Amino acid sequence: MSDKNITLIGAGLVGSLLAVYLARRGFNVEIFERRPDMRKENISAGRSINLALANRGIYPLQQAGLMDHVSPMLTPMKGRMIHDKSGNQSLQPYGQRPEEVIYSVSRADLNKLCMTQAEQLGNVSIRFNQRCESIDFDNNELLLVDEENGNQYRHTFTRVIGTDGSASAIRESIQQKQNGKNSVEPLDHSYKELCIPPSPNGDFQMEPNALHIWPRGGYMVIALPNIDGSFTVTLFMPNEGPVSFESIKDKTSLETFFAEQFPDAKALLPDLEYDYFNNPTGRLATVRTSPWYYQDKALLLGDAAHAIVPFHGQGMNCGFEDVWDFDQCIEQFGDDWQQVFAETEKRRIDNGNAIADMALENYIEMRDSVNDARYLLKKQLSFELEKRWPNHFIPRYSMVMFHRLPYSEAFQRGKIQNRILDELTENITDIKQCDMEKAQHLIMRKLPEIIS
Repeated sequence: MSDKNITLIGAGLVGSLLAVYLARRGFNVEIFERRPDMRKENISAGRSINLALANRGIYPLQQAGLMDHVSPMLTPMKGRMIHDKSGNQSLQPYGQRPEEVIYSVSRADLNKLCMTQAEQLGNVSIRFNQRCESIDFDNNELLLVDEENGNQYRHTFTRVIGTDGSASAIRESIQQKQNGKNSVEPLDHSYKELCIPPSPNGDFQMEPNALHIWPRGGYMVIALPNIDGSFTVTLFMPNEGPVSFESIKDKTSLETFFAEQFPDAKALLPDLEYDYFNNPTGRLATVRTSPWYYQDKALLLGDAAHAIVPFHGQGMNCGFEDVWDFDQCIEQFGDDWQQVFAETEKRRIDNGNAIADMALENYIEMRDSVNDARYLLKKQLSFELEKRWPNHFIPRYSMVMFHRLPYSEAFQRGKIQNRILDELTENITDIKQCDMEKAQHLIMRKLPEIIS
């Protein structure tokens, strides 16, 4: 029966959903989680960054039978609501079909649900406050520390999957054993979480069905709706420089900064000073690693293998896709675990790198390009081209958020499409001036039909 035992390190979103999949296949799953049980203690303050659930993440949840439980937790967002310095607002739709929306969801609430659903299957156990330090692959032992009493101990495993996030101890152990490639690319910007509460009568104080953005070039504020009428607000800003977390260090500089740059948001942030100086400053980084596995003993999934910055709202969705592809590899290769691990990496590694690059690009788009007339013209034209040739041209954002086309394919097609849009908009200011015969020629010549 030892071959039916699988150990997971990390009970976050990916680890918890993975436990559901494995338990449904009859595996006995034990999870070691560094943090306390978030269902009993509030441990997410200042670090939640509401998540955007899109088609890629919805599909694995559906296949696991969880969407009926998840749906009541979701708030649909149909586009970006852009706020200028004068308080004017304009909605930029994400797509052009009624179903093309993404959903705001609380990271903590979704994580709690996945943990509970995993435990209810009967063959999943989660041990909290247990930190994994390293792996002894020669003896199949985990070196663990009980965070409550500081005791260090060893635990035997059959095979282990690291779903322990961007600072993964499992990744470090695999790298040490195989001398692979491991890069952690810090972003020189960080984030601070703030909150817009509901109105006194419990209503939303802004449009609830949108992701709000205050783009200011080198920095921005965003706000995602919550089902209780509040908004989770996040300030993204450089670490150093004239406008940065380094430069805003007291109440006066904070108040002046928000009054000048985000006056309409400031009016809705009654706890701005408290949240800014008490919530942690979150760091951002991109993780790329290879290999993802060691023999038939260990595998990485989710942020442990490919942490990305949050600007495309795809970290969770990508991690859930990892789980789905891994499950499909088990279906295909059975108990040939080295083949299961190798095929999982083969299917996912290029996609992980592609969404990492697109997430970095999307930060620039969100904080800057959304105000650019040429960007808006190209976006409008891309919707028109999709209407005319939907099997060949789909805007890159739509490919990522509303389709399940591999990220790597969306990335490559997006580059071709951007060159087509550049060529078609070179000397025009309105899409009515676009040469649609030329557009059709370029699209049919450069973009193969999408086979769904």
